[in-house]
Amino acid sequence: MDTAPVLELDPLIDDPATRIIVCCGAGGVGKTTTAAALGVRAAERGRRVVVLTIDPARRLAQSMGIDSLDNVPRKVEGIKGSDGGELHAMMLDMKRTFDEIVEAHADADRARAILENPFYQSLSAGFAGTQEYMAMEKLGQLRARDEWDLIVVDTPPSRSALDFLDAPKRLGSFLDGKFIKLLMAPAKVGGRAGMKFLNVGMSMMTGTLGKLLGGQFLKDVQTFVAAMDTMFGGFRTRADATYKLLQAPGTAFLVVATPERDALREAAYFVERLAAEEMPLAGLVLNRVHGSGAARLSAERARAAAENLDEGRIVDQGAGKAPGRGSRATSPEPSDPAADPAADLATAAARSASEAAPTAEPDTDVQQLTAGLLRLHAERMQVLAREQRTRDRFTALHPEVAVAEVAALPGDVHDLDGLRAIGDRLTVGRMP
Repeated sequence: MDTAPVLELDPLIDDPATRIIVCCGAGGVGKTTTAAALGVRAAERGRRVVVLTIDPARRLAQSMGIDSLDNVPRKVEGIKGSDGGELHAMMLDMKRTFDEIVEAHADADRARAILENPFYQSLSAGFAGTQEYMAMEKLGQLRARDEWDLIVVDTPPSRSALDFLDAPKRLGSFLDGKFIKLLMAPAKVGGRAGMKFLNVGMSMMTGTLGKLLGGQFLKDVQTFVAAMDTMFGGFRTRADATYKLLQAPGTAFLVVATPERDALREAAYFVERLAAEEMPLAGLVLNRVHGSGAARLSAERARAAAENLDEGRIVDQGAGKAPGRGSRATSPEPSDPAADPAADLATAAARSASEAAPTAEPDTDVQQLTAGLLRLHAERMQVLAREQRTRDRFTALHPEVAVAEVAALPGDVHDLDGLRAIGDRLTVGRMP
């Protein structure tokens, strides 16, 4: 990781040319927290920011001190902004966004017919790709209003991070595709000719679909299609426009991951996809990176020291100073603690244990506690080594990608101070 360029986020969020930041990645890697922390930091550095989240856990609202978020941006109080910096937050309401599209592009009677249609209600509430499509729609609406300096987008918690780029086109293709046009054909052909076309040309198709889907469902679909006739072209047009907005200068993608194999493999796929789509990648945010203040003590030496304590022997004092296995030490020679981290850690642990529990038996309880601490340290060092190997594999594949490492926190973020702490870690860029 030392060879990977450091991702500097303060210059990115301070640049007035940066208008959209998209936080993307696999589910459960901290996209929501990253988006919120960037929003808080950008607002407190003087920008007018709106954070758009698609997070069913509603942790963003809680961390910002808001009772609830909905489809309308709400101002976040407690932001210590300068030069007019403000933060607004909102949570995508997928169905409400779809309803707004219908209401904006259809007259009152047709809009009512669409909104009450059973197929539309199913489509707007959970059809595959609808959430991702509506996230793109809402992003386009926010950018068109030109009310905020910076829009930070927390992408949907999809099974695959690539769904955010794929789903809008899939849904747009469905709504403007051959199947929909085929269902629209009878409504477009008027009078007896239309009825003749329906009865002869469509009878086999509708009969088969009716058996597969159910007659009432097919009727609902055809009614929906007839009501939406004038709107279908707009779905793909708007999806294409927002897609171009994501490719334009002023947009920056942050791929968020944890130092785990699956998350970084997904991040690598996403980096390659962004490059193929010519979308601007700012870099990788690596969340929940573990560290240790005693990294010079290896896992092997910590385990050996714990075994010595369990067997009633002293901790190895360095090369040539430890007695043979099975024997008992009597007069160990002093050694330099800086050159002997196992002894240093064991001594510190024993001293802390004695101060915390002065009545404990020094030859048993303290040694057991110290041995347990050494084993915990050995496990931590194994985690660090595994994370390092995983990061190194990603860096070898994509040495050009700038990386910001964020140290793991002991608990969840639940307030603005916690988001500020994450922002500080984000902008340090590299673990000490």
